[in-house]
Amino acid sequence: MSPGSRPVQPDLLRDAPADDALRPLADRMRPRTLDEFVGQEQILGPGKPLRQALERGQLHSLILWGPPGTGKTTLARLIARHADAEFQQLSAVMAGVKDIREAVDRARAARGERGRRTVLFLD
Repeated sequence: MSPGSRPVQPDLLRDAPADDALRPLADRMRPRTLDEFVGQEQILGPGKPLRQALERGQLHSLILWGPPGTGKTTLARLIARHADAEFQQLSAVMAGVKDIREAVDRARAARGERGRRTVLFLD
């Protein structure tokens, strides 16, 4: 490097694949597998309850609780991906009974037409 020159820094937007360039950095940095998820070892670690259920393909209802930014949505998405399930997200504040019924109908259709389960995340 010559005197006065600065090292070239990667540009996260310029160097990202075209479809990733528009996604927020936080979204691009999310873990993509259960092994990349940090925390919750007491339920997600090897041989632990949630990990065992997912490895057996046994999805069940869960309540994920915690302050914003702790990974609840990310974990729900990872569960859906691990289970090869559709992922639907609704806002508990904005969604009504009609919206939930429509989500259940879409889940039934996905199960009937494509044989895929659905993870419904009510945030």
